[in-house]
Amino acid sequence: MLQKVSICGAETAGLPKLSHKENEELMQRLKAGDMAAREKFIVGNMRLVLSLVKRFWAKNANADDVFQAGCVGLIKAIDGFDLSFNVKFSTYAVPMILGEIKRYLRDGNSLRVSRSIRDRAYRILKVRESLEEKDEEATIEKIAEVLQVQEREVVYALDAISDPVSLYEPVYNKSGDTLQLLDQLFDETQSEEIWTERVALKDAIERLTERERKILQLRYFEGKTQTEISKEVGISQAQVSRLEKNAIGTIRKEIS
Repeated sequence: MLQKVSICGAETAGLPKLSHKENEELMQRLKAGDMAAREKFIVGNMRLVLSLVKRFWAKNANADDVFQAGCVGLIKAIDGFDLSFNVKFSTYAVPMILGEIKRYLRDGNSLRVSRSIRDRAYRILKVRESLEEKDEEATIEKIAEVLQVQEREVVYALDAISDPVSLYEPVYNKSGDTLQLLDQLFDETQSEEIWTERVALKDAIERLTERERKILQLRYFEGKTQTEISKEVGISQAQVSRLEKNAIGTIRKEIS
């Protein structure tokens, strides 16, 4: 995919390759104001950008956009480089290119995360890496202990910087039929079957007499005994029992 990134309509595979001597000569000329040398230097160092972009391909970001962000970092490095630094340009440019790419990936996220949470998440990642280098298990509990924060703060910070997943992300394919993440998500309390049953129950209750509905309301929604209901409605406990049974029987027939 990365080999197909285009720059002004040209494939990256066709980018020129400059020698160390050519780089130095072009840098001296562009610092002297030679715009042609500047353009040639930028194009000649885009291979450096391409090599760094490959590190971020797993981020699911658009390759063109990431490459362009890297090129912005390259131009900033060219503008900020001083011949008196006494270091190779690539040594100076790499951190700036990486910084620009990371900034793009961070700011381009559709979910905005506060800087304090991002900073905490990066500290957590450093602690996790440090623990793993010591062959220690980097559990949430251990990380929280090292940073002296609560475990839920560690979980929250890591979740905040996780890449969002599209509901239309393919998760399973069988016999040519692709299942998406959306197909796997549902609310057990609001499934189509349960919703249908509730509608049927509502219709069945509406078919009861007013007294039957009153008895069911007092019995099952207010938790009263048949004796309490008989006193409130003004009928015997035996009548309450009979009406309750009839009402339940009617409902069962309606929804069966």
